[in-house]
Amino acid sequence: MSTSLPTPLDVKLMNLIANVLFAAFALLLASTLALWLARQSVFAIRSISVGGDVTHNNAVTLRANVAPRLSGTFLTFDLQTAKRAFEAVPWVRQAVVRREFPNRLKVQLQEHQALAYWGVEGDSKLVNSFGEVFEANPGEVEQDALPSLNGPDGQAGAVLAMYQTLAPQFEAMDLTLTQLELSVHGGWRAGLDNQALVELGGGSVADVQLRLQRFLKTLTQVSASYGRRIDALESADLRYPDGYAIRLRGVTTRTADGVKK
Repeated sequence: MSTSLPTPLDVKLMNLIANVLFAAFALLLASTLALWLARQSVFAIRSISVGGDVTHNNAVTLRANVAPRLSGTFLTFDLQTAKRAFEAVPWVRQAVVRREFPNRLKVQLQEHQALAYWGVEGDSKLVNSFGEVFEANPGEVEQDALPSLNGPDGQAGAVLAMYQTLAPQFEAMDLTLTQLELSVHGGWRAGLDNQALVELGGGSVADVQLRLQRFLKTLTQVSASYGRRIDALESADLRYPDGYAIRLRGVTTRTADGVKK
């Protein structure tokens, strides 16, 4: 009857070291091979396909402007770098970049849809359909007449939402809301296409709507009582708790209850 002797500790240690060295060598070899393979010309980026919204940016021009800022091959290329490069182009809101084996990039673009100007007159800032502010050449805006919005930083979305709420109410009276501003104190001021200014006051959207509805509901009657049409409106102040004050062209300013201002 034979009895197997236990493997000496030094032999076990040598076997462990040998296995570790072998694994390290295999890993190094695989890494070297992968790096060599990644640098082969067959994987160099040969073409960039651009699709999606290209209304304000020609696909050929996009590729020409962005390509020099990109480096690497199909296997080493940084997709986030490409994404940032495309999104740095004016009018581009979002870019989705993906690889197409073995040497192509496919880019899908989403452009900003300008709904309004933002800031003081002369600025190159616009507001998109998501309520985001972006910079672009205003001369490239396709729409004939966009409203002008303004307010504190970070409030573009709220100002756009208020504009979209109030504009239909003015339109129902054949008045066009062309300007809307939110002050740092939370007060709203509207500008109309006939150059009239309307102080809407502050508070919630419902508060502002209620005051505006009260004003528009009686505007025709009040204007007619002074022999004027509603487009004679020069200014209005809706911040009174129980009424409003208006100024009509050629007529003394009065409150809704007839008290002179």
